[in-house]
Amino acid sequence: MARWQPGATQRLVVAAVDLFTEQGYDATTVTQIAERAGVTKSTFFRHFSDKRELLVAGQETLSRLLADGITEAPASASPLQAVAAGLERASSVMGPANRELGPRLKAAVAASTELQERDALKSVGLAAAMTAALIARGVAEPTAHLAGELGVLAFKRGYAQWSEGDRDDTEGLAPHALAALEDLRAATASLG
Repeated sequence: MARWQPGATQRLVVAAVDLFTEQGYDATTVTQIAERAGVTKSTFFRHFSDKRELLVAGQETLSRLLADGITEAPASASPLQAVAAGLERASSVMGPANRELGPRLKAAVAASTELQERDALKSVGLAAAMTAALIARGVAEPTAHLAGELGVLAFKRGYAQWSEGDRDDTEGLAPHALAALEDLRAATASLG
C-alpha cells in the first residue's frame, strides 16, 4: 500500500461512501475502508478518529469559507446578501468530485441513523459558523440565527439539485445554492 500517494483524505471518503452504500454503515469496517482507499489502517487514523468522521470531512473548511464570504460581503449587504456571499465563496471550492459524491453520500446517510445524526450535527456546525459571522457584522442575534439556518438549507438544497441534476450543467454549485436561498427568502415572506 502506497501511503505516500496524495489525496488520501479524498480517497478515504470516497471508499467509505461506496462501502456504506454497498454493504451498509454498520457492516463496514475501518480496515475495509483503508484497503479500498489503498492506505494503511494507521493512515486512516491519521486523518479520522473513526468512520463517522468521514461524513464531516471538510466541514471546518466549509464553515470557514461560509464565514469568510459573510465577513467579506460589502458593509451595505443585508444579512441574506451576506449569506449569499458566503454561499458563493463555499461553492467556489466544490468541484466534479464533490458533485459525483453527492448522490452516493445521500444514499449512505439515508440508510443509517447514525450517519443521519452526524449529518444533523454537521448542519448545526455550519449554521453556527454563519450565525457567528453575521453577529460579528452587527446583525441582531435572532436575525443572524435565522439567516444562518436559511443559509444551511439553501446550501443543502442547492447541493442536492446540483449533484443530482443534469451533468451537462457546467455552471457549478453557486447558481443552485443562490436560487435555493432566493426561494427560501420568498417562502419566509409568505409566512405572514
